[in-house]
Amino acid sequence: MRKITAGLFIAADGVVEAPDQWHFPYYNDEMGAAVNAQLGSADTLLFGRATYEGFAGAWPSRESGPVDAGDAAAAVAEVSQLSRMAKALGDARKLVVSHSPLTFTWRNSEQLRGDLVEAVTELKSGPGGAIAMSGSVSVVRQLLAARLLDELHLFVHPIAVGHGQRLFADSATPLPLKLLSCEAFRTGVLHVVYGPAEEA
Repeated sequence: MRKITAGLFIAADGVVEAPDQWHFPYYNDEMGAAVNAQLGSADTLLFGRATYEGFAGAWPSRESGPVDAGDAAAAVAEVSQLSRMAKALGDARKLVVSHSPLTFTWRNSEQLRGDLVEAVTELKSGPGGAIAMSGSVSVVRQLLAARLLDELHLFVHPIAVGHGQRLFADSATPLPLKLLSCEAFRTGVLHVVYGPAEEA
C-alpha cells in the first residue's frame, strides 16, 4: 500500500494560514532538506485547488530560472537545488482536489474526480510510490479524519501569529496521533512528525 504524507508550515499558536507572511525568516538548509525528503521524493502529489495554483504559478519557471543572490557560488548552489526540486515536482503526477472544472498549465496535472475519501483510498491501494501533500489544509483534515494519512509533518515555527486559520478546527471528535519523530532546527523550528494512533 502506498504511503501518504502531508507537510505544513505552522506557527506556535496553530496558525497555518498565509505562511508566506511569516515563514521565510526561519527557512534554512535543514528545513530545505526535510521538505525535499517529504515532498520531492514522491511520484504523486495531491493538492487542494488554492495550493496547486500557488505551486503552479511559482515552480515551473524555477526548473531553469535564476535567483537573486549576492554570492555567486551560493547563487549557483541555490539555483541547482531549486532546479532539482522544481524538476521533481514537475515530473510528478499532480492530482488536484476541486469541485469546479480546472484548466492546467503545469505538466502532469489532472483533477481528482469523485468523493475525496473514496478516490484517495483507491489511489493509496493502487500501484506507485509515495504520495505527498504540501499545505491544502481542508484536504489534510479530511484525510486525517478518514485515517488515510500515514505521516503529518508539522514544521512548527517559533512565532505566534495571533490570527488566521488553524490546522485543527473545533470538533466534537478527538483525533489521536502518535509521535513518530521530532527534530529541532538551528532556527528554532521543530520538525514534528505524527502518525495515526489507535483509538482511545
